[in-house]
Amino acid sequence: MDSELISIIDLASELGRRKQTVFKVIKRLKIETQRLSTSSSRGQLVAHVAVDDGKRIREELTSQVTGPDEGAETDNNIGDGYVLPQTGVFYLLQLEPKQDPGRFKVGFATDLVERLRHHRCSAPFAAVVKSGACRSLWERTAIDCVTDGCERLHTEVFRTMSINTVVAKCDRFFELMPRFADARLKTPNQPDENSQHSLDTKQ
Repeated sequence: MDSELISIIDLASELGRRKQTVFKVIKRLKIETQRLSTSSSRGQLVAHVAVDDGKRIREELTSQVTGPDEGAETDNNIGDGYVLPQTGVFYLLQLEPKQDPGRFKVGFATDLVERLRHHRCSAPFAAVVKSGACRSLWERTAIDCVTDGCERLHTEVFRTMSINTVVAKCDRFFELMPRFADARLKTPNQPDENSQHSLDTKQ
């Protein structure tokens, strides 16, 4: 059940936004929340939303134009309601590398270490296969490209006959994208680099 939900705390951390901002979007989109106690919340009741609703919230908050309440709460605001796209990490995870190597998850996170910690609550053997610098606005296109031909199991979870084929698609996609450097980008077991977004291979 937990794997089908995402906490507001984790969602706010992933997006680099305050919880209050996320709750405003939830209210505006008329999304229902559930208060649950999980292993990572240490017994406290924490607000969660369905994964699909989480996608709607991400799309709302990573769009270029936001309402004045969200725009006022982010350092990326440059006036007139325009918000710069966030930079972060695009990642490819194998959820069960040994038992089910073809099942994987892809997505965008502003903090991959924290995102991996969250995923390991429901998939303790999850491992990063590829990761690299990415802009939030690329996420949807990147996912569509690298998962072409794969079986969709959940919102961002897929199955492939060959994880190496997916890795190769990641490389080809990001080779075509504009390069940028961001000193904040840091992934598990990956040193800081001023490198562009060529994805780092973990296997």
